[in-house]
Amino acid sequence: MFGKIRVFLEMIKIEHTLFALPFAFMGMLLGSVVINGHLPSWGQAGWILLAMIGARSAAMGMNRLIDRYIDAKNPRTEKRAIPAGLLKTREVAIFVVVFLGLFLWATFELSRFALTLFPIALVLLIAYSYTKRFTWLCHVVLGATIALAPLGGWAAVTDSFSWSSLVFYIAIAFWTAGFDVIYACDDIEFDRREGIYSIPSRFGLHKALKIAQGFHAVTALGLIALAFITPLGWWYVAGVVIACSILFYQHRIVKPNDLRRVQTAFFTMNSWLSSIVFVFTLIDLVVKFW
Repeated sequence: MFGKIRVFLEMIKIEHTLFALPFAFMGMLLGSVVINGHLPSWGQAGWILLAMIGARSAAMGMNRLIDRYIDAKNPRTEKRAIPAGLLKTREVAIFVVVFLGLFLWATFELSRFALTLFPIALVLLIAYSYTKRFTWLCHVVLGATIALAPLGGWAAVTDSFSWSSLVFYIAIAFWTAGFDVIYACDDIEFDRREGIYSIPSRFGLHKALKIAQGFHAVTALGLIALAFITPLGWWYVAGVVIACSILFYQHRIVKPNDLRRVQTAFFTMNSWLSSIVFVFTLIDLVVKFW
């Protein structure tokens, strides 16, 4: 049983939750402070955590189901749970249903407004895995999907959206799209051979990395803009300076003729980025409301 659990955790890359979870909590914090004028409750934080676990686990399970035949052909992914025979498709389907149920339950407990957004999130969670079959904008679709985490965190505590939440949403959407472009560089030859759509396969490595830089420039501008349109202060600004430095560094270590550090740029750097921005935002707001 423990071996099976370990396989499921490996399938959904549980460690990658570090990408979006800090920004979901940051959306919750900002929404509560900007709209409600106070910090959120521990109960709200707990339900948002469960919603994130449910949504991300279900999304990864669906992705593995939908892409199982593509994964079986790709040397980089052929050892994933389904193509390697470690999990059956029926087992993964049940897993997806269970975690979609958790996502729905947590959303219901958070707010009725957040619940009305559930169908939109569900459509995007399913649609992303198919977009690589017909458009190189699949990276942007992934960004739009993952950026629902901070937008959902905001909506869950405010029952509304604002310009601030949309700026935050756009910043995180392009952050995700940018690092997904970098990640896709590793599969450029496979994607071209199999007819998989991606920015690297469509434009080549050099242009793809330039496009990723442009996406991350939008992210930097969005995070900076939040300092002017929300009550955030110097602690937050310090966190953004560090985040922008991380963005700059990851584009320095990945080059068209040297992709050896793609995994560092994809996972390590971006996990640090989201965590740092969240921690500095939390410090900023706690200091204000201490």
